[in-house]
Amino acid sequence: MENDKRQRKYFGTDGVRDLANAGNMTPEFALKLGRAFIKFNHGKKIVVGMDTRLSGRMLEGALSAGMTSEGAEVFSAGIIPTPGVSFAVKELHADGGAVISASHNPAEYNGIKFLGADGCKLSDDEELAIEDLLSSDGPCTSASVGKIHDRPDLVELYAKHIASYLNDDAVVNNVVFDCASGASAKSVPVLVKNSGFAKLNTAIISHEHDGLNINKNCGVMHMENLTDYVKKNKMSLGFAFDGDADRVLISDSHGRIIDGDIILWVLGRWLHKRKAQGSDKVAVTVMSNMALEAHLENEGIKTLRCPVGDRYVLETMRESGAGLGGEQSGHIIASEFTGTGDGLCTAVLFMNAVKELNEDVSTLIDRFGRYPQKLTNLTLKKPRELVDMDAVNEIVKEYQSKLSKGRIFIRTSGTEPLLRILVEAPEKNLVDEVSDVLADKLKKFC
Repeated sequence: MENDKRQRKYFGTDGVRDLANAGNMTPEFALKLGRAFIKFNHGKKIVVGMDTRLSGRMLEGALSAGMTSEGAEVFSAGIIPTPGVSFAVKELHADGGAVISASHNPAEYNGIKFLGADGCKLSDDEELAIEDLLSSDGPCTSASVGKIHDRPDLVELYAKHIASYLNDDAVVNNVVFDCASGASAKSVPVLVKNSGFAKLNTAIISHEHDGLNINKNCGVMHMENLTDYVKKNKMSLGFAFDGDADRVLISDSHGRIIDGDIILWVLGRWLHKRKAQGSDKVAVTVMSNMALEAHLENEGIKTLRCPVGDRYVLETMRESGAGLGGEQSGHIIASEFTGTGDGLCTAVLFMNAVKELNEDVSTLIDRFGRYPQKLTNLTLKKPRELVDMDAVNEIVKEYQSKLSKGRIFIRTSGTEPLLRILVEAPEKNLVDEVSDVLADKLKKFC
């Protein structure tokens, strides 16, 4: 498909997202999305999954109605991580998938994102094609009505699949998992039960969910929930997921946060040591710390930068042949094991890597030596496409010259009404100074 330069109207960095039961997340709009997706996909077998939000069942009913009105068969997995839907699409040889989730956002939000027959997220152009079908809003093209099949067993199949990757000798005692009261609440217990963790002191926290507490004071958005537990209970390691469990962040035994950059540093060296296919390259986003680039270069591994979003990481991996990619936020894709960001899989691979590399996890942060970074978020009072980024970038050029060994990166968020300002340099004082000045000067563009 030719690259379409038009801006998407409804789809952002990670699907369509809005306040539940408002804007673009009403049952009426979900029905239209479901119908448009089947018109685009031309398939008849679709897996649908969701996180624990109260609005999930409402939107699932509407989305499935749109799909079945076009003659599709819907396989409802219930509460399952985004990568679990990806796994199920391939397991069932389905034509695509849909995930109802707003990921790290609070419970009052929800979203819908689509997967292709390969279990991977759609490209920008493919989402534009769905939008074109959405706006046409023509009559149903199918005379038959499809069926809905309940498949609550898919989450267990997925978790057992992930457990099969974990080497027995990589399992350690005193590990805790923070499920963010989200989609991993059902899969983590199955992972633990079907691995060496079952025989050790393993804790699972924030797994209770009521539809309103997803990401609330827990998970990757509130790492203090995990780090405080690790320190209080003298745990050796902790893993926290986001609402749909496609991201993971880690706590070391000191309660310090190991982010996606350090995870990529560990996994990159591990895959390179194993001579895995594509292990000479790692795809990262523009947000990754410059220290990661330096460390990987020392190992003979090339770093490739791309825009923010795990879909762009995957595109870069495919174009370059890189076997590993990810984001600082904890979206990690190891193509030998998964085709999308997968928090549970990343946790398991990290443990395998630590064992094979004989890593001391408690010193990883000290040895990584990241460059000071400051991320400032300015609230947008206008649609992101109306922000004059040319004028913004002219101001950025003026201050980039002050950072001879650093960088400035500015973008509008694809999931929230924010202008993000990232400043990075070896000197913290300079980072703070430039960040504060830029934030003040760029307010007028918001």
